[in-house]
Amino acid sequence: MANTIFSINSATVRFLNNTLFENLTFAINKGENWALVGPSGSGKSALLQTIAGRFNITGGSVTYNFESKPDGKMPVTGGSGNKTKLIAIVEPRHHFRNLSNTSDFYYQQRYNSSDSEDALTVNHYLNNIVGEATRGYWTLPRVMLLLNLDPLQDKQLIKLSNGETKRLMLAAALLKNPVLLLLDNPLTGLDLKTRQGFNDIIRQITASGINLIIATAPHEIPEAITNVAVLNAGAIIHELARADFKPEQFITNAGDSIDITALSSLLNTGKPRVTYNHIVKMENVHIQYGDKVVLDDVNWEIKTGDRWALLGPNGAGKSTLLSLINGDNPQAYANHIVLFDKKRGTGESIWDIKRKIGFVSPELHQYFPTDNSCLQVVESGYYDTLGLFRPSNQQMAAIALQWMKTLEIDQYARILLKNIPASAQRLCLLARALIKNPALLIFDEPCQGMDDHQQLHFKNLVDTLCRLSNVTLIYVTHYQHEIPESVNKVLTLDKGKIVD
Repeated sequence: MANTIFSINSATVRFLNNTLFENLTFAINKGENWALVGPSGSGKSALLQTIAGRFNITGGSVTYNFESKPDGKMPVTGGSGNKTKLIAIVEPRHHFRNLSNTSDFYYQQRYNSSDSEDALTVNHYLNNIVGEATRGYWTLPRVMLLLNLDPLQDKQLIKLSNGETKRLMLAAALLKNPVLLLLDNPLTGLDLKTRQGFNDIIRQITASGINLIIATAPHEIPEAITNVAVLNAGAIIHELARADFKPEQFITNAGDSIDITALSSLLNTGKPRVTYNHIVKMENVHIQYGDKVVLDDVNWEIKTGDRWALLGPNGAGKSTLLSLINGDNPQAYANHIVLFDKKRGTGESIWDIKRKIGFVSPELHQYFPTDNSCLQVVESGYYDTLGLFRPSNQQMAAIALQWMKTLEIDQYARILLKNIPASAQRLCLLARALIKNPALLIFDEPCQGMDDHQQLHFKNLVDTLCRLSNVTLIYVTHYQHEIPESVNKVLTLDKGKIVD
């Protein structure tokens, strides 16, 4: 069809030794904007990567009918390699590099002032993209306005919050003025205000002539979407008009249960959990980078068995506050902070602190090495290392496998972390946080990318853990429905200050 801008017909799609799709057929026509929905591992991200030209396609046919850019300029000729340049994809993970473009960022870099200087600012990063991109409707001023990036112009990439990073990645994609824009769960990590404005953002993007395909949850489909494809187990099982799509028909609300006996057994492995007078005690904490005040006069006291929700918009200071507790931020030494009944700077090491904490966050997921098997990743939680750098211990590996079963991910035990769905990767890191039965659990946006069943199961697991033990909890989320029932205290930050 002359109206079709992309089509794939009866194709087999492979990545490494894995067959992702068989007999895959899908097409997008001019003026159509598609949402991809389905459970974790159904193939939504894989379909986006296939369209972007990232995977090996055998059999069938693939057609890119990009006659011109959205502004009518630059006709496209040649093979699919040229045409895929007119496709922009926004993935769950960023690929920012240092100033000299010689190495990727690493996890603790954002908190070490000398190392974090080796990072571009938002302004420099976007200007570099403008220099490489073909001119079109989406200019730098338009993109900055659409995504509210002006306040971030001078902020270094490594210091962006998770939600700020998502906005920047979308800006970078738009500056390329693509014919086809692919978004992989773009709402994860965005605060309520930004999510509420997302419909208007998508409306403006599609009105500019860009065709859109977005992988998203069934209840978060933007209004500009015209068609929905439902995926399951590596196949498109339904294609329908947006008006005919009923989210409730495709949300799995099956009952969930926790094996109390198995969980109790896991909680009784290892040393008994120590009770502390103060898990955390902060007095008038002030964190500043140059002229930028990140935390201002923060006072917070956490006792053993407290269950806190830590809330606030993107850039409020939540991640910085957690970095002081988790031992990652050296500015803790310049403040009055007590962790596990010891004042920072009185002889305890960062590893003494981490030994008592189970931690997961979007940043940890972003920078966690992916070349270990999932079982090795979980076992590494015993040592607080980013991966397993010693021979596996048979007893510890057995406990790691039990935690994976508890989180319903044991089928991935022998598979490399990089080769499983992003939601399952997050669950592996959650198992890694739980394995040593720490005194404090810090879950920073733990349900990002999970489907409805995974979210429900994890929430029930957290509530059961809290019921069976005196574990202390700090839970961060932008979604009210994700907060476990066991949470009974709330701290809200905005612009670095505690909000009453």
